[in-house]
Amino acid sequence: MSLRLSLLGLLGVFLLVALWQAVVSLADLPRFILPGPLLVLEALWVNRELIAGHSLVTLAEVLMGMVLGAALGFATAVSLAYSPTARNLVRPVLVFSQAVPVFALAPILTLWLGYGLLSKVAMAVLIIYFPVTSSFFDGLMRTPRGFLDLAGTMGASRGRQLLLVRIPSAMPSLASGLRLGAVYAPIGAVIGEWVGASKGLGYLMLLANGRVKIDLMFAALLVLGLMAVLLYVMVDRLGHWMRHDA
Repeated sequence: MSLRLSLLGLLGVFLLVALWQAVVSLADLPRFILPGPLLVLEALWVNRELIAGHSLVTLAEVLMGMVLGAALGFATAVSLAYSPTARNLVRPVLVFSQAVPVFALAPILTLWLGYGLLSKVAMAVLIIYFPVTSSFFDGLMRTPRGFLDLAGTMGASRGRQLLLVRIPSAMPSLASGLRLGAVYAPIGAVIGEWVGASKGLGYLMLLANGRVKIDLMFAALLVLGLMAVLLYVMVDRLGHWMRHDA
């Protein structure tokens, strides 16, 4: 089944590329509007060292943001599940925070944290934090009642029930939150680079657009998409391991 899904995925990508080339050819679009896939691949090869350097910067921002955001989300969800007081105090703040577009915070974070790595990592953390917290908290609160009753009968305290029963049972929910974070993390990093940066794929895309090098911009976008897909696959594999281990 996995091989079949992989083949179907490759077929979908091939059809998408063929459609892209057909639109460019039939509409006779100029390369500064929509370059064909071959021009994008050529730009990717010619500028491979430039793109690789900027890709490493963005990848570092994304990975750091994922680690910090996941750790903060994990700790917050556990605190909310353990303490009713924390739920009453913190949950309304979390919900309200989602009413403020995270993208609108990018200029403020850049102003506070500067144009370097820190502001981009902070953007990635903010985007990852809520999905991880929300998914993991839901999993912690949906622990089967029979598991908790059995643990209570055996004399386990609330803390030990949380550590030995509720957290392992909620691991699939944590994996779901991490998968969402893997998709959203590159968005946060790139938006931070758009607001202000001197390195990264987002900066390279703006630079290429300003110089009307649309093929280079598409090449950077292609690398960003591949980065997000690979990150998702890695996190998905981690999720399968967490599910089986739990």
